[in-house]
Amino acid sequence: MTYPNTLVFVDFPSDDVNAARAYYAEVFGWEVEDRIADTFARIVPGQNFKVDDGSQGPTGNLHMGLSNAADMRPRPPSAPIEPTNLNPGGRSMRAWILVSDDDSFERILEAAVRLGGTELWRDHFWTEFGGANASFIDPWGNQLMLWQHLPDAETDDETHQVVGEFSVPEGWTVE
Repeated sequence: MTYPNTLVFVDFPSDDVNAARAYYAEVFGWEVEDRIADTFARIVPGQNFKVDDGSQGPTGNLHMGLSNAADMRPRPPSAPIEPTNLNPGGRSMRAWILVSDDDSFERILEAAVRLGGTELWRDHFWTEFGGANASFIDPWGNQLMLWQHLPDAETDDETHQVVGEFSVPEGWTVE
């Protein structure tokens, strides 16, 4: 293989696509397009990834989807549609969301919980990749990981591990 396989899309399963559309639009400020009524919506996070100088680069943000667990599409007409239920309380899809500089963990977690999500944690720093993180589960059982780099935490370009001295806010956990 000369070129690696490329991630194209990620779906968040739901048992109510319309409620999920409203949830993600408010929690993250994402544009969510209704594509197949009550069955599938496309999440368009918007704009392009930023480059080192803070301007938008040539690469657009990846799109994601909201799929109705009772009718996951596409599938051939003769293909079985089972399972049609959401994950019953075990591990599920986990998506990592890079929080923009003009948003915050606090605002996102407040909206996520107010709209029916469950906060798992906040105020944690992972030295492996030099990032502050928080997490919540949406009302459909999907785990969302919030991620930001702390301003004084420098990471090695090859290993992504933190190098040198850095500080985390008081009361944070560090791993």
